[in-house]
Amino acid sequence: MTHTRVRVHSPWPHRFALVTAASTLMLIFVGGLVTNTGAGLAVPDWPTTFGYNMFLYPWSQMVGGIFYEHSHRLIGSIVGLLTIALAIALWVKESAQAARWLGVAAVGAVIIQGVLGGLRVILISGGSELALIHGLLAQAFFALTVSLVVLTSVEWKHRPRQVVVADTGAIKRLCLLTTGFVYLQIFFGGMLTHIGDWILAHLFCAALVIFHVWRLAIRIFRPHSGQMKLAQPVTLLVGLLALQLLLGLGSYVNRFTSVEIPYAAFTRLALPTTHRITGALMLAVCIVLTLRAYRLPALRQAAPSQGLLAERVRA
Repeated sequence: MTHTRVRVHSPWPHRFALVTAASTLMLIFVGGLVTNTGAGLAVPDWPTTFGYNMFLYPWSQMVGGIFYEHSHRLIGSIVGLLTIALAIALWVKESAQAARWLGVAAVGAVIIQGVLGGLRVILISGGSELALIHGLLAQAFFALTVSLVVLTSVEWKHRPRQVVVADTGAIKRLCLLTTGFVYLQIFFGGMLTHIGDWILAHLFCAALVIFHVWRLAIRIFRPHSGQMKLAQPVTLLVGLLALQLLLGLGSYVNRFTSVEIPYAAFTRLALPTTHRITGALMLAVCIVLTLRAYRLPALRQAAPSQGLLAERVRA
């Protein structure tokens, strides 16, 4: 009599991925505060902070722009440590090779990101360009951590019993296009923030995002409203898009017009920073949708055998 050893799914890679993704989102938020307060060069040296070891800098001296910039460095260090822990957890507990190598890629990306952040301080002459690349890589790294959240989840390990999706190819293409346009919109937003004079490209790409989110929502809601794994994230995506449009309008009025906005000191900081975070969340939802869409063909192949098994059971 032989015994088959069943590999038990460990929850730890998924937990580390969740914490890393959440910490990365917080890092992007604080990075937005650094950019929008002009605190990027509040600390003139790197990797030290005014000659101190980064982790030993006195809390009492973290005031004004130094507070934002140094907090950004500390949270970045935490994200780096979490990424290393995630990669180790993936190699020890995860059987899927794709997830393992994505963990390695995440470690490489977070190292590059840290170096870019430091060069942003040291190479003042290339500050704007480096800040743009730094911000874009942060969004890509966040998308990578969200992918690992999905790939290490129980949902990804266990297939549902039935999936009825007739137009998988169209959904996959729309998910990819929407994800690409959302990231392109983030790119033009970064150009507008750090370089300037890219408002028309930003607005045009916003129109493309609106159009493709609308197409994706129609494609999923009409025939597949019962498929919660698709319907729920696309509902969230539509809600985030509506919020993003309002934030974008407020940011435009605040920056490019003379219209007085209530609580101006607060809104000048809150609007663009929240706009940036909402864009990151839209990218994350698009990543989840795309991964689930690419999961559908394999699930559809399993459907006939499941139907045959059900008929035998009924017989």
